[in-house]
Amino acid sequence: MRDSGGTVLGSVKAPLSTQDFSSFLLQAQSSGAKIVGLANAGGDTINSIKQAAEFGIVQGGQNLAGLLIFITDIHSLGLKTAQGLIFTAAFYWDLNDGTRAWSDRFMKATGRRPSMVQAGVYSGVLHYLKAVEALKSAKDGKAVVAKMKEMPTDDPLFGKGEVRADGRKTHDMYLFEVKKPEESKGPWDYYKLLVTIPADKAFRPLNEGGCPLVTAGK
Repeated sequence: MRDSGGTVLGSVKAPLSTQDFSSFLLQAQSSGAKIVGLANAGGDTINSIKQAAEFGIVQGGQNLAGLLIFITDIHSLGLKTAQGLIFTAAFYWDLNDGTRAWSDRFMKATGRRPSMVQAGVYSGVLHYLKAVEALKSAKDGKAVVAKMKEMPTDDPLFGKGEVRADGRKTHDMYLFEVKKPEESKGPWDYYKLLVTIPADKAFRPLNEGGCPLVTAGK
């Protein structure tokens, strides 16, 4: 953050699975920080956001930023509670025609919109199957992985990208803000796109990771 021109005003560690985040949130509220980052996940994130809403943190002019947020979290919280939350994600069902078409099929089968993890599983399996098809065999796992790294990735969910030598799958990322209730046009219409982060900016450069797969030339 400092490298990007930001200033960290403070931090506090909360125990896992605690039910009361009030003291931690009040410290963040009194700090005067523009952004309150939530470096937790799952039930802890949901409880943090619920209690932040009770304290009026967002209404007071600060923004919450979640480090790991899924659309199912927002669905559980509701827009009244989650509005204004900022976070990055790799996928959103309503990004474009391709994501909408696939997500419509997913919803018809499951009754809900897909998370980025569910979309990611589909995308990963699809790329694996394309590599197997190109090799005409799935017997040699190393050969399949090498082919997956050799072939560029391209699907309607994540667009164009690659599987790098270190195994990292790269693609564009997105900075979203959760809509206010009055901004939503219907069920699952939860996100407002703020910024598209190009793949080459969204992930740590290959030469900075220190991965032995890279240094070994594999």
